[in-house]
Amino acid sequence: MPRRTATMLASTLMLIALLCAGVLIPVPYAEMSPGPTVNTLGDHGGEPVLQIAGHKTYPTDGHLNMTTVRVTSADFRMNLVQAVYGWLAHDSKIVPHDTLYPDGKTEEQSTQENAEEFSQSQESAKVAALKELKVPVKSWVIVSTVIKDSPAQGRLHAGDVIKSVDGTAVKQPSDVAKLVTRHKPGQKVVFTVVPAKEQAAAEKAHKDATKTQDVTITTTSSEDTGTKRAIVGISAGTDHTFPFTIDIKLADVGGPSAGLMFALGIYDKLTPGSLTGGRFVAGTGTIDDSGAVGPIGGIDMKTVGARDKGARYFLTPADNCAAAAEDTPDGLTLVKVKTIHDALTALKDIRTGDTAALPKCTTKG
Repeated sequence: MPRRTATMLASTLMLIALLCAGVLIPVPYAEMSPGPTVNTLGDHGGEPVLQIAGHKTYPTDGHLNMTTVRVTSADFRMNLVQAVYGWLAHDSKIVPHDTLYPDGKTEEQSTQENAEEFSQSQESAKVAALKELKVPVKSWVIVSTVIKDSPAQGRLHAGDVIKSVDGTAVKQPSDVAKLVTRHKPGQKVVFTVVPAKEQAAAEKAHKDATKTQDVTITTTSSEDTGTKRAIVGISAGTDHTFPFTIDIKLADVGGPSAGLMFALGIYDKLTPGSLTGGRFVAGTGTIDDSGAVGPIGGIDMKTVGARDKGARYFLTPADNCAAAAEDTPDGLTLVKVKTIHDALTALKDIRTGDTAALPKCTTKG
């Protein structure tokens, strides 16, 4: 066999071997790419995203789009060829698998966590919007979850309203842990609660629940490293009663990052005039009950997805500004926001055309 032919054959076989290895060998990475973007002022799946009953609403126009990121599943095993392709592509991002699924989290666990965060973000969006409108909202501390096989299992239940611990009134979810950890493991703690069923019945009748009961629980020791502390095996959260009905109809979405855009959509529907002035505005950001906007993940994928759908302005959490500004899609203006009030001020500048006054993101923040 001529030397040239042998060399070509060997090179071809080597290339085939490398390609096979690239396809067969898994690598510990996952992929992020732009996900769907939905106008909170419009319809999705044949029905309005925001549905309000019991209060006057007003016509809206333009776009206030929430944005998402599509990620590979927890059990997806990427090969080397797919990783290299993703690294070279502009509209996707390859990240370590543990970044998306830390501590060996399963697909089911991740989905459940995202669903809980999404539900909480909706509640906070409603509270933030109504507070900005000076509409009173009743709030109280509840049992959010009860850990299986913990001392609280069967004693406390999700949705129970926590009025006090050892006779000390509870005003914030963080108060619960502070009061429990005053004890040593093995000591008893007394919760005064309104049972979840009583609370639900009172809400349905538009009344305040008054029937309480005392629940005594023997604490156990925490399993984390360091100094052991007393626990009962619950997490506390906040629940609210709204003066009218606000429903957010959006399935197959998880995580807390749509909070800001939901809040703005609610505000727009409850106020005369248009927040956007007909412009296409997208954005992202968590929101808490006070209206503070927090950072999110996948900001570069969200800006790409928003611009591809036609957005011209993108409301960006201040803590994400530097990363987002490193590779801003052409034609998209990144607007820095720290609170819902900041976002409303920016929207006023956008609809009036006073864009020179917008607080724009830079690579320095």
